[in-house]
Amino acid sequence: MSEAPGRLTQRDIARLAGVSQTTVSLVLNDRPDAARIAPETRERVLRVIRETGYAADPMARRLTKQLNQILGVFTYEPVFPSTSADFYHPFLRGIEESAERSGCDLLLFTSAPVTAGQRRIFHENNRLRVADGCVLLGREIPHEELSRLVAERYPFVCVGRRDDADGGPVPYIGADYVSATARLVQRVRALGHRRLAFAGPGAGAESSDDRLTGFRQVAGPGAPHLGARGEPAAEQLEQLLDAGVTAVFVEFLHDAVKLYEAAAARGLDVPRDLSMLALGDPTAPVDPPVDFTGFRLRRTEMGRQAVDLLTGMLHGRAEHTRRLLDCRLVEGVTLAAPAR
Repeated sequence: MSEAPGRLTQRDIARLAGVSQTTVSLVLNDRPDAARIAPETRERVLRVIRETGYAADPMARRLTKQLNQILGVFTYEPVFPSTSADFYHPFLRGIEESAERSGCDLLLFTSAPVTAGQRRIFHENNRLRVADGCVLLGREIPHEELSRLVAERYPFVCVGRRDDADGGPVPYIGADYVSATARLVQRVRALGHRRLAFAGPGAGAESSDDRLTGFRQVAGPGAPHLGARGEPAAEQLEQLLDAGVTAVFVEFLHDAVKLYEAAAARGLDVPRDLSMLALGDPTAPVDPPVDFTGFRLRRTEMGRQAVDLLTGMLHGRAEHTRRLLDCRLVEGVTLAAPAR
């Protein structure tokens, strides 16, 4: 393959560094054989690369099965997040920081069509293979797409815990919703609350399953579960009061706000009459009237570690491909001991 006039080649780098072209290739691609190259020789090659501004041709690297240093980012939400208040913004900030640190460019896959209200990574014009690997984001990711990614051995990492796909485990960096919710329930019980309830779907996505699992671990299987069918906040409040509930664990912050407003409309005091706890960060724009007690995800760190894990997989040095990060408990004004 001929090089364009004036374009530096590996042969030019080898000549300037006084080494063989094979040595330059080993250094550039960080192959295992590069370990036998003397440190001073490696540094001489790298110095020439820095001084000349040499950049390997991405197409040529693909043809020799080398990495392009391009990582894909795909979100299953219909519109790619763009505002600082968006739930996904901290994840993206962490992804960008880690990619920059590793010397990789990011490619945002934004052309995927929406089918039945959800974007799909696999479609007739998908460009997945342009990237060395991909970070996937979304509350719910189609099981069949995860199965296909696993079957095709395409390197990817999900942000958020995922169940196993057909053919093998799914790599992920997730939040430990189970432990965070369980710790919160233990704290509420330690204050003297005995009638507890869970409000939210508690199913559909792994994150919902995990929250309800953590709640059940401490509150017991018989504790009321409301909101699985999306009842209005006023109806949920009536059910809570009828059941004598003194503390309710709300899956989504925007639902906690609606429940708080319904309680205020009834003349109830939160937390004296009813304690409310929010299980995670807002997934939709919301302006809480008070600071809710609950927990927050380490979203920026999850984004960073997702890229770190992906690059580790690409270089064959990823030992633990399924990680859960602790959540951060948040003090608010919506929890107090039950009225005696």
